[in-house]
Amino acid sequence: MSAPDDAAPTLRPAPAKRTGPRIKRSDVEDARRRIAGHIRTTPVMKLDQQLVEHGYVKLEMFQHTGTFKARGAFNRILRAHEDGQLDPAVGIVVASGGNAGLANAYAAAKLGVPATVYVPETAPPVKVARLQRYGARVVQTGTDYATAYDAAQQETARTGALYCHAYDQPDIAAGAGTLALELGDQIDGPIDTVVVAVGGGGLMAGVATALDGTARVVGVEPEGAAALRAALDNNTPTDVTISSVAGDSLGARRLGDIAFETTTRTPIRSIVVTDDAITAARSLLWDQYRLVVEHGAATALAALTSGAYQPHPDENVVIVLCGANTNLNDL
Repeated sequence: MSAPDDAAPTLRPAPAKRTGPRIKRSDVEDARRRIAGHIRTTPVMKLDQQLVEHGYVKLEMFQHTGTFKARGAFNRILRAHEDGQLDPAVGIVVASGGNAGLANAYAAAKLGVPATVYVPETAPPVKVARLQRYGARVVQTGTDYATAYDAAQQETARTGALYCHAYDQPDIAAGAGTLALELGDQIDGPIDTVVVAVGGGGLMAGVATALDGTARVVGVEPEGAAALRAALDNNTPTDVTISSVAGDSLGARRLGDIAFETTTRTPIRSIVVTDDAITAARSLLWDQYRLVVEHGAATALAALTSGAYQPHPDENVVIVLCGANTNLNDL
């Protein structure tokens, strides 16, 4: 089916002359085979018709560590082991005190590989403690993510550890895309549209690649963290200022190269929503469905609840609820 007429201005693939690393559907299929048995097949639930006529939510917040990122973490480590790029004695390095750090620390522990996670000195003690419970060595340095990232890169170069990026590596993005392949087994009939939240774009790139030619993808961002919109407007990944209630999980300062390359060959619609819309969508999921999600996950649903994206009456829509690592006190 065709997209709504008012969607045309935002269906803007960027010029193909600038391309970055590319993933293919076969990469996503390989990832699904590779991580089988290590990740959960997360359920799908139908939404009430009052919310959307033909709508489902993919409950990816039930994934290990409460986030889809476990898929890419397992795929990255297992693929590196297959290719002889992983020294099991040295292990992996990641810079992230958030979902990516947790997912990679968990995957490394399950696979018997050491993990070192770099975080800023300002990282919340509860996150540091959780990383340590997964067996990771946590190194706190500097006051911002950039400093932690630089330190992680230095350790990688010094030790030969495997670096696991939060979103901008082919194996990470391909692993994320495996949730889209699951949808084909879980939903009867065609899937027209899959709605995902966008930070650095790894999830968007993986899903769009898995569904290329069969379904459209809508990427949703907060106004205060709109890296996808900035990349489309400027025809290149561009730094943005982060100021959003969802910034803890969607706070990438620029769209990843893999995600941008995906926009050059896949018509991804960009939607931007307000923090108020995100908070309202998160509250709705708790009040009506007793589903606990982080603000980043609620961002995808906010596109529909705010009216920013209005499906056709016969359009089959899946909203990915990508994570649940949140503070329960403000539900």
